[in-house]
Amino acid sequence: MKKYLLCISFPILLFFSFCSQNNVKITIEVIADNLPEGSKIYITGNDDQMGNWEPDSIALSEIERGKWSRSFSFIKGKKLEFKITRGSWENEALNDDGSNPINYTINVSSDTSITYNIKLWADQVERKIEGQITGRIKYHRNFQGEGIQPRDIIVWLPPGYEADLNNNYPVLYMHDGQNIVDPNTSSFQVDWQIDEAADSLIRKELIKPIIIVGIYNTPDRNQEYSEDKLGLLYMKFITDSLKPFIDRNYRTKPDRMNTANGGGSLGGLISFMLMWEHANIFSKAICFSPAFKIDQYDFIDNVKSYEGKLKNFKLYMYNGDNELDSMLQPGVDEMLVVLKQQGYIEGDHFYFHKGERSLHSERDWAKNIWHALIFIFGTEKGKSLF
Repeated sequence: MKKYLLCISFPILLFFSFCSQNNVKITIEVIADNLPEGSKIYITGNDDQMGNWEPDSIALSEIERGKWSRSFSFIKGKKLEFKITRGSWENEALNDDGSNPINYTINVSSDTSITYNIKLWADQVERKIEGQITGRIKYHRNFQGEGIQPRDIIVWLPPGYEADLNNNYPVLYMHDGQNIVDPNTSSFQVDWQIDEAADSLIRKELIKPIIIVGIYNTPDRNQEYSEDKLGLLYMKFITDSLKPFIDRNYRTKPDRMNTANGGGSLGGLISFMLMWEHANIFSKAICFSPAFKIDQYDFIDNVKSYEGKLKNFKLYMYNGDNELDSMLQPGVDEMLVVLKQQGYIEGDHFYFHKGERSLHSERDWAKNIWHALIFIFGTEKGKSLF
């Protein structure tokens, strides 16, 4: 018996030895001597240990007055991206000139301690609002869904909606709805400006008039926008509750060919999932910087293992070339390969646009949303631009 135990323990020891050799200790230290006593500092980034971009889940420890610190252990070679907050995006750390910083980054290669001296926070300066609401919108507050948190719904109506009572419209459902038309509700004070884009494209007759429905997110966003149990409930909420409500209360074209959804990052992932898993309801998706395969998220295997008949859909994908988008690109590349292997035709079923000098942000998504709208809802005049 002892001999048997020794035989299995040796490879286990080797395994833990290998892991320890490949683990790197990263210590983040924040100095902020302009905060009141008792203030809390948080880190949020692209890893479970960093809270997966939840601004109030990973607290640093105050080691002395005005100084906070926390140590992490990561596998060598990982690229970290993160921000520093005081518990929400409304009070994230700013650059010294008051501008919003790009993500802090660390390429994990050896034990490292990095100190950030923060002098300004978002709630200490006047908010820099970019954009405004263009067009007619309506709100449905505290909309209920079975098994998920209630949320607000915003509905953007196209020009002419209230004058031409005989017309019905395609519908685009957008995730992270607080970020799409109103900079005052947007998490980063910059919205997608999809209202300006759609209004202009409709008036120029480059896209068909459409209704846009924005679905606000909740603190459960990461779970709701994935294959998690909450993700399944979120999709069920849209298909069984929200869409029927919109179809009853607005002049929509409710068939699948006139129903689309879209979003960015994990919102791009759930947009693809809705189109793929509920093809009887959604025929179109707009996926900006989609998290198809990164960390614990992976929907590519679902597409790769699919053995049914070819789905009839129209898919627009976009990804930038900096920061987090560069980490998402391998998943995007793999999805493109798998779609082609399954028989889907580029330019017909799907289109991919690679952004240049483009960050993972609403500001850069706003610069390109017009292109997606034309691919998904374009008139003959609009399609001639492709």
